[in-house]
Amino acid sequence: MNQISKATPPKPEADTSPAAGVRVAVVSSCWHRDIVSNATAAICAELARTSDPPSVVEHYEVPGAFEIPLHAKRLAASGAYDAIIACGLVVNGGIYRHEFVASAVIDALMRVQLDHDTPVFSAVLTPRDFHEHQEHLEFFARHFIKKGTEVARACVETLRSLSRLPGTKV
Repeated sequence: MNQISKATPPKPEADTSPAAGVRVAVVSSCWHRDIVSNATAAICAELARTSDPPSVVEHYEVPGAFEIPLHAKRLAASGAYDAIIACGLVVNGGIYRHEFVASAVIDALMRVQLDHDTPVFSAVLTPRDFHEHQEHLEFFARHFIKKGTEVARACVETLRSLSRLPGTKV
């Protein structure tokens, strides 16, 4: 008779923090800098909070989201970074071009990650509705703080997870 036994899930390894002290490049767009910069600040704060020794974060600004992937590609190819985080705000300007830009950016970031074996994270957001009035500006400024914190956590956890895989350099 077949018996089903409940296996005990493996305990998570102690947080020896293989992601601590890593080098992270943040590439952010200048378009809506007043909003996007909140993600960058939150990323730096969260990485400082969760890393001992602290992670080294280098920030690069580009004109818009469309320019992020090429910078990410060159940074990944340099081998100088353990991870890359992209930040941007792609808004609907009324001509639906934003959907193509957002798709191109996200697809290209995934390709960079896979081609260069460097984790790439995205806080490039495309809200369905964005209007430049005070309520939306304040909402998205707060939202980018939240997303910056989340993407930094995802970065740390992914680097920790990858470090436990056979043959991983991080």
